[in-house]
Formats: sequence, structure tokens, C-alpha cells
Amino acid sequence: MTGARTTTAAGKTRFDDIYNQPDPRAYFRTLAPLRYEIPQQAQDVFRRTLAQRSAVRGTRRPVTVLDLCCSYGINAALLNHDLTLADLYAHYTSAETGALTRGELVESDKEFYASRRRTDAVPVIGLDTADNATRYALEVGLLDEAYAENLERHPPSDGLRDAVGRVGLITVTGGIGYITHRTFGALLDATRIPVWVSAFVLRTVPFQEILATLDAHGLATETDPERTYPQRLFTDLTEQSRAVEQVLAAGDDPTGLETEGRYYTRLHQSRPRPA
Repeated sequence: MTGARTTTAAGKTRFDDIYNQPDPRAYFRTLAPLRYEIPQQAQDVFRRTLAQRSAVRGTRRPVTVLDLCCSYGINAALLNHDLTLADLYAHYTSAETGALTRGELVESDKEFYASRRRTDAVPVIGLDTADNATRYALEVGLLDEAYAENLERHPPSDGLRDAVGRVGLITVTGGIGYITHRTFGALLDATRIPVWVSAFVLRTVPFQEILATLDAHGLATETDPERTYPQRLFTDLTEQSRAVEQVLAAGDDPTGLETEGRYYTRLHQSRPRPA
């Protein structure tokens, strides 16, 4: 069951009722009609960035990834397995999967993901406030570690702080706007090795405070203003109208993008400034 939809202060539809279910079936059933696709858009970028980060690191040990707002481990599923987002939609919206109990789904998914594991898989640590979602991702083997913590309100736990110390790449595809510079500041304060950040950010969401935090921690950020990545369809005309207003207010042109009916993101790539 899904609950009544609400909106954020920025006019974006909230999907709180699907973000912390015991398993991801409702999440995929709800987002499939909206063609939510940014995790798929991000995977080639993340793989290229990991290869570049590994080359700079000069070691064969895999780079550990921290995925912010990791939800049910979707980015980890795509990054570390021979799967597409379309495969996941088909899997979790099928009648066969829908008939399973949660326990049966967990056991089925352990085998589903293990049989599709890539040989170049990397360790992925997940961070999200949704404890049920992160627990599922941990149980089925998508995440190596998972932390259900809200760094907007509380400092990181000792366990999370220790985990961040091993991280070489921070990724995020859908969380900017829910998390702010406070989360980034807390995480970057805990890093112990040079960390890179790959962030896909909606064109409707301000990023300046996070950019300032990245800069204060020695990270230089590059963005291609001409390149955009589709996120999902708008839920209704009200959401679209508000998004168009926000893009215009930010000094960008929504023509051919938000005016055509969907959210778009930009990629911000941050790396340590040369000494």
C-alpha cells in the first residue's frame, strides 16, 4: 500500500511511504511508471571514476565506495552486478516476486545477486536514514556495511566514522536536497585517505553550500554545464511548473528539458586539489 503523496517545501513530490519498506517491491512498483532512471545513468560514470581513482591510488586494492542515500542498495546492485535498472524493475514488479514473503525474497535475492556478481566488484558502504531499506540491502549482500544515521541532526557514530576512513569515493544520485552541507562536512571530517565525490544533483536544487564545504576540505569540483542526465518524469503539472520556476530562478534554461516533462540532473565531480 502507498500513502497519500505530500510535497517538499520546494514543491517536489515526496515518496516517504516507499523509502523505508521491509523490501524494495513497493519502491519499484511506484517509480516504474515515472521512469526513474538516474541510477542507471550514473553507473558508467561511477565505473570510470573508480578506474581513475584506482590509477591515482597506485594499488590493486579496490576503492571503497560510500553511497549516500543508498536506499535499498540500488547503486550497489548496478555497480557490482551484471544488471540494468530495467532488469531490477522487471524483477521486483513481477508476479512471481510479488508472491514471496519477505524472508523468501531475501533468500531469492541473495542467489539473484550472487549469480550476477561482477569480477570487478568493489566494497560499498551504504548510508541512509531508512533502517529497513539499509537492512534489506545488507541482508541480500548488496552492501558490505550499512549505517542508518541522520547526519543532518547527529554526528556520525564511531562505526560510521571508522568506515568513512576507508572510503576513496563518495557517490550520490538522488539525495541532494534531503541531505545538505552538514552531512558532507561530517563525512569529510572523518576521511583518512584522499576522497573523491561524484554527485548527481537536480537542476532545481541549490548546490552552493555543499560546493563550499567540498572546497573547504580541499576538493575542487568540475561540472559540465551543457551535460544533463534525466532523473524521472514529473508526477503532475504542479510539480513540473514548480521545477521550471526553480530552474529559471537558478539562471538556467528549462527549454527542452524540464519543459518536456521530467527532472534533470547535473554531475559534479570533486577531487583533491593538487598540492
